[in-house]
Amino acid sequence: MNTYTPILLMIILALVVAVGGLVGTGLLGPKRYNRVKLANYECGVEPTPNAGTAGRFPIKYYLTAMTFIIFDIEVVFLYPWAVSFEKLGAFGLIAILTFIFLITVPFVYEWRRGGLEWD
Repeated sequence: MNTYTPILLMIILALVVAVGGLVGTGLLGPKRYNRVKLANYECGVEPTPNAGTAGRFPIKYYLTAMTFIIFDIEVVFLYPWAVSFEKLGAFGLIAILTFIFLITVPFVYEWRRGGLEWD
């Protein structure tokens, strides 16, 4: 157990800092709420008005987020595969080709929807 004590202390310290920051912000932060602070806001994109109280955001916002997720997932899975490429053999090659095919499907969907056009 002595070898894990520093790790346990770091985890406890991280939790104390995280929870302490949240509690401190809640106790010491300003409590002045107004309509602008409570309005929807997503990365500077203004929501389009509709009949309800909540606005709708353009599809470009979601397609940009989807692009990030696609490439993020791809890198997370391709890096370990590249590190152990020689050990995996033919099974690893077939698995990664299947993965690349499956990750291409949302990429093609986004491309067809116009998510890669930056005008």
